[in-house]
Amino acid sequence: MKQSAENVATLYPLEPPPLSFPDPGIPQYLETTYWWAYLHPTAVRFFEREWLVNLILWGNFKRLRDLALADLGESRNQQVLQIACVYGDFTQQIAARLGQQATLDVIDVAPIQLDNLRAKLPSDARVRLHRQDSSHLHFPDASFDSTLLFFLLHEQPESVRRATLAEALRVTRPGGKVIIVDYHNPKRSNPLRYVMTAVLKALEPFARDLWRQEIASYLPPEQAISDLAKNTYFGDLYQKIVITR
Repeated sequence: MKQSAENVATLYPLEPPPLSFPDPGIPQYLETTYWWAYLHPTAVRFFEREWLVNLILWGNFKRLRDLALADLGESRNQQVLQIACVYGDFTQQIAARLGQQATLDVIDVAPIQLDNLRAKLPSDARVRLHRQDSSHLHFPDASFDSTLLFFLLHEQPESVRRATLAEALRVTRPGGKVIIVDYHNPKRSNPLRYVMTAVLKALEPFARDLWRQEIASYLPPEQAISDLAKNTYFGDLYQKIVITR
């Protein structure tokens, strides 16, 4: 599979060119475990269908998307970071809510995912795309008002998950929010619990970590936070966590 080596940001609209950083490479876990979902061109074409994304989430994509976006708050002039690209219209919906003084930065480690997102964005979207690894961000401390992680943590091994959360907190300003939506341990009465056990075991080997442990257990102990609010949805299959720095 041929991928672009470009790793500087693409900006919409044009702004002064950003700094360039070393190519982060594709992490081994992503290449071996998730090539079929995120790295192969056929996979990107296949999964970039909103109805399919909604089906994978048992009809909950729009609901979970809107729950995450609601926590961006009333201010339309925020600096927002989205960690990892998302199939569907997640990024477009964030961009549409931002005011004239706002910015949205999106990072992903896979060039093909950034290319796919670039093709979905209107030419006047206030979005900057960066090739970066979520576990080693190249942004200064306290750069963003809000940081979003939408169904990313369940795809990462524990060490990467811990590093990603530490970086998300580091780049979020005091008083700002880290907004996380991901899988959760479903109720035993939820009939999808047994279906999802088989699906995750077969396709998502790191996902059941979030069934066994709270996301809070992966936060860096040295990082002080002001508040952590957790809600669960759809028979506890999904969770939203909002961490206030």
